[in-house]
Amino acid sequence: MEDYKKEFIEFMVESDVLKFGEFTLKSGRKSPFFMNAGAYVTGSQLMRLGEYYAKAIHEHYGDDFDVLFGPAYKGIPLSVATTIAFSKLYGKEIRYSSNRKEIKDHGDTGILLGSKMKDGDKVVIIEDVTTSGKSIEETFPIIKAQGNVEIIGLMVSLNRMERGLSSGASALEEIQTKYGFGANAIVTMEEVVEHLYNKECRGRILIDDTLKKAIDAYYEEYGVK
Repeated sequence: MEDYKKEFIEFMVESDVLKFGEFTLKSGRKSPFFMNAGAYVTGSQLMRLGEYYAKAIHEHYGDDFDVLFGPAYKGIPLSVATTIAFSKLYGKEIRYSSNRKEIKDHGDTGILLGSKMKDGDKVVIIEDVTTSGKSIEETFPIIKAQGNVEIIGLMVSLNRMERGLSSGASALEEIQTKYGFGANAIVTMEEVVEHLYNKECRGRILIDDTLKKAIDAYYEEYGVK
């Protein structure tokens, strides 16, 4: 596992973004872990988060793209932080763009916030986490309506590795199949467990034998087959 992935896993724990216990998800599933990207709130956290995203995007998609699109609302700070980090780490100026929930009809008009898109632009979509792929259903037509643009791929922070809503494949796999572009994560839940199981992190063991059994049981029921 790459060093930046190990650092990112510990960063999620340190930032109180990744938690372990018992949580009821929107889907109704009872999960032994939960991720809340809304807990990234400070300048230093957003700076580091942008760098982890930039490294993962560069690893999977290189730098031959023009726009980083972050769907409203959580995607807005992600796209801003990551374009800054991309410039710093790789010397490539990527433009950020996001959508508004309501179209603005005065001043800076239109549905987009940040950079407009033009014919020939290559776009990477950035999100916090994708459980069902529903957000992409809303985002895809917005981007394609901007002109002859190419979506290179999607990057999320954590792949929960659960079955999607319509098949036995994961949500990211369903997106790749349906839309024809790559869908990747900075880390997978499998990598999280590998890095934290019976290992001390920030002075404590987060995934002990008991929690590991709960995670294994969860994936036995909801995991990708």
